[in-house]
Amino acid sequence: MPDLNLCLVQSDLLWEDIEANLVAFDKKLDKVSDEADIIILPEMFSTGFTMRAAPLAEKPGGRTLRWMREQAAAKQADIAGSFIVEESGRYLNRLHWVKPDGKVFIYDKRHLFRMAGEHKIYSGGRERVIIEKKGWKIMPFICYDLRFPVWSRLREKEADVLIYIANWPERRSSHWRLLLQARAVENQAYVAGVNRCGRDGLEVDYRGESAVLDPLGRALTEVAENEERLLYATLSRERQERYREKFPVWKDADIFEIKDAQNRNSDSD
Repeated sequence: MPDLNLCLVQSDLLWEDIEANLVAFDKKLDKVSDEADIIILPEMFSTGFTMRAAPLAEKPGGRTLRWMREQAAAKQADIAGSFIVEESGRYLNRLHWVKPDGKVFIYDKRHLFRMAGEHKIYSGGRERVIIEKKGWKIMPFICYDLRFPVWSRLREKEADVLIYIANWPERRSSHWRLLLQARAVENQAYVAGVNRCGRDGLEVDYRGESAVLDPLGRALTEVAENEERLLYATLSRERQERYREKFPVWKDADIFEIKDAQNRNSDSD
């Protein structure tokens, strides 16, 4: 199976300004290597992590999704990131995964950050999605989901890569690093965490620290603290399979079911 090339876009975000953020990301994505298979943006990349959903939410197929489709086609790469969507009278923190041919897969954030009142504004998702790229199986999550290992738990090697996009504050950055490593080790999976940097409109600071870790929990990228950066990592399926077979802890994993949730698989590309 071919290697998989990731590009993590660690960026400051302009507070609640969709157009300005899209213009800024236009310039950033112009610099992305043509070798990238997947380009990953932070959580709520067009607004920052805001509870003002009503004036900022987009209908399905709106401005930001059109922009993502344009970028995916231009870069000939998958692009993933979340923004606010209004659907059937509900607000959703929805990750969109856009293929170069315009096909879109979605994941709605499951665990809503009650300490910021997110659970009062947004509705949580009930489906995990598995997306395929070059034969790799990838499972995306959003920010606070990282704290809940059951939701991320892989059963019988059902995915190879876990991706977390976030607006994770500086004051809890040690948790971010630790939890990314834990998810990689316990699942024997590659893990990519894409966090924003800078300061938002509520005076919350973010230091980035986006990273890619291998199935042993070892970093594949440099530490990128509080600066806008493009981070690249190449994932080797051969190394992952060799490790999973040599040290097959997945064979002894507990069998369980999350009663109010299900998996959804994408088509292979």
